[in-house]
Amino acid sequence: MTNAMSGYGLIRVMLVDKDMGRSALLAQALTDHGYEVIARVEPGPGLLSNVARFMPDMIVVDTESPDRDILESMYLLNEHNPLPVIMFADEDNERVIQEAIRSGVSGYIVRGVDMQRVKPIMSVAIARFREYQALRDELKKTKSELEQSRLVEKAKRLLMQQKGVTEQEAYEAIRKRSMDSNQKLYEVAETIISVLE
Repeated sequence: MTNAMSGYGLIRVMLVDKDMGRSALLAQALTDHGYEVIARVEPGPGLLSNVARFMPDMIVVDTESPDRDILESMYLLNEHNPLPVIMFADEDNERVIQEAIRSGVSGYIVRGVDMQRVKPIMSVAIARFREYQALRDELKKTKSELEQSRLVEKAKRLLMQQKGVTEQEAYEAIRKRSMDSNQKLYEVAETIISVLE
């Protein structure tokens, strides 16, 4: 994310709406509330390339009902280049709302845009996005640490079975090799596993 999301400047918004009249009103409301609308684009297959082209800090989608293409684009965006996304929609269907949230939408607002509430809605969506990203990063880190620990345990088991050493001796051997080779424990463990298996 650019500096703007960190509070160093205007937040750059890409507005997605097939109704250009409606999007002009929303663009004006966003500008009035201190956001910089850098692009107004229509939904469709070029949505992700528009994100890459304009590099917004945030995306606002205004639609009657989010279709499969929009939700798929949001999902891909969330996987590869996560950004806060707010969706203003007329669709009040629980299944559609759940799909939108699962696809990475930070805020789903039903029954169109109340221009007076734009700023708090944007602020809440940004806060939710940041919280979600922090949780996602923490989960990724935890999974990585568990995998590394699993590799060390496996390498210890193999050393104990094949070299007839105790668990402590196996661990010390891995640790010594780690220090001597200036590698992390799990990297040494991977090498031991590939050699002994």
